[in-house]
Amino acid sequence: MPDSINHTEGRRLFGSDPATYDVIRPDYPEEIYQFLIETGALKANTAALEIGAGTGLATRRLLEAAVDPLIVIEPDARFSPMLTEMGAQYPTEFNVIETPFEEAELSPRSFDLIAAATAFHWVNRTTGLPKVIQLLKPEGFVALWWNVFGDPMRNDAYHEATRHILGALRSSPSGASDSVPYALDVDARLKELAETGAFVAPQYALHRWTLVLDTTQVASLYATFASISELPQDRARAMLDQLMEVAEKQFGGTVERNMVSAVYVAQRRTRATNSG
Repeated sequence: MPDSINHTEGRRLFGSDPATYDVIRPDYPEEIYQFLIETGALKANTAALEIGAGTGLATRRLLEAAVDPLIVIEPDARFSPMLTEMGAQYPTEFNVIETPFEEAELSPRSFDLIAAATAFHWVNRTTGLPKVIQLLKPEGFVALWWNVFGDPMRNDAYHEATRHILGALRSSPSGASDSVPYALDVDARLKELAETGAFVAPQYALHRWTLVLDTTQVASLYATFASISELPQDRARAMLDQLMEVAEKQFGGTVERNMVSAVYVAQRRTRATNSG
């Protein structure tokens, strides 16, 4: 299997084309935010921290939910202008910090909610959760969610048709590896949260849905994946052309990609039993 992309490199690659990323990346299903509300994690006047805000897909929903204040951590300065502009549209006290989460200097026990949308897998596994625990207020929530391209439980015709194109990548956006995606490894994610001893029984939800793309959108979307954007420009362009050709000739210009959105929520105990 090709080597995976490391955390530092992945963060850099995701910011290589902020405008395209902003336009083409699909939003999170409404069911994710409903789950956050139902669990008590998302509500108005919540002091919130978002890790890895990117173009602000989740940031906007946090602002619309009237969290206040909201600090967003985004290590890539290329995303800062659009985040700052977004924050200015809402009455929430809003601040962007341009640094990796692991290096951010934040006051302990300051947040009612710490959120990360398709970002926490880039955080160092050794230090990430312990820092979350330190920053959460007693009874505060951590909420981690992802959009996953591909669904191990459903057949995916476009995935199969493009496996020969994408299989050599270090990390395939079509899930060419047979391993369980990080976000969908439910037992592992729940175990990580539970083993800290800091959280009441973690909860999770999976929402399966379908993303429909035309031929041009296929190329735009796949160009935002780190494993393709890291390639030399001519090789990346050739690969995207191949993907478009398959979409046009084999799928009539309309591609359906199976998607799974996964969300994990855990509430911090008043007093942690193992750490924090």
